[in-house]
Amino acid sequence: MQPRYSKSLYDITPLSREEVERLAARLDAEAFRVTQRAGTEPPFCGEFVDHHEAGIYACVVCGLPLYKSEHKFHSGTGWPSFYREFDRDHVGRRVDLSHGMVRTEIVCARCGAHLGHVFPDGPPPTGERHCLNSAALKFYAEGDPLPPESQPVATEVAYFAGGCFWGIEHYFQQGPGVIDAVSGYMQGHVERPTYQQVCSGTTGHAETVKVVYDPRRISYRRLLEAFFAMHDPTQWNRQGPDIGEQYRSGIWYVSEAQRQEALAYIAELEANGRYAGRKIVTLVEPAKTFWPAEDYHQDYIAKTGRPCHAANPWK
Repeated sequence: MQPRYSKSLYDITPLSREEVERLAARLDAEAFRVTQRAGTEPPFCGEFVDHHEAGIYACVVCGLPLYKSEHKFHSGTGWPSFYREFDRDHVGRRVDLSHGMVRTEIVCARCGAHLGHVFPDGPPPTGERHCLNSAALKFYAEGDPLPPESQPVATEVAYFAGGCFWGIEHYFQQGPGVIDAVSGYMQGHVERPTYQQVCSGTTGHAETVKVVYDPRRISYRRLLEAFFAMHDPTQWNRQGPDIGEQYRSGIWYVSEAQRQEALAYIAELEANGRYAGRKIVTLVEPAKTFWPAEDYHQDYIAKTGRPCHAANPWK
């Protein structure tokens, strides 16, 4: 399954049925009934109905943060109520036709645990009332350490230049474990360069893609393999019809470990004869400032359908 990440950089890849069953087996009887059997606790009886301490409320099953105390309000209904989620991606919604009525059930996006329902009678700015069961939640006070399952992904970053950044960005975005890929400019001597300046060949920049990734799910080595599969690293200051210093092949490293791994992989490619004796001209340099490209360059292939020189490395 392709990993999924929320806007706040949490891993929300759906857990397998076996993993959910393993986690649910640790719950007390009431939490199990509520989260696994879509139960509802009696009103005014839950632990968090009149709870006002600052912190976050996480899924009692998998630990994914679901709601913040700052979004909690007194609804008078007898259940903990919130007007918005910690992150919209963390709470799933589905139609509930039980009990002879139409309601919107809310569930944990990662483990599918039943949380409660959402209603359109909440306060501004959302106008929503997320009606939760206390038994579905685990509270962490502000300042308390969070367990790993309740923390965002510890991301790493890598930078690659391989000709026109449209295709490089497009295919890196499809990598399993890649959270984001952004087109931009690097290794030049002008601050905040524009596309027109870079194309003039006077700024020293290369069209570059910034790759933010989850090292638990994809390695830097795998990113290197994908990068060299996307373009021809034996072409000097060009890539196909795109000619100029801004189209040079380069790896801009952020650590000594990245530098060593990039050089070792290039040596490996040269030794195995993959390029039939042609020299790999990919530069390996310490990363300078990354300047994001203009908005119209971001997700260009996805928005326009226009093909690019880059090849799909994930097939």
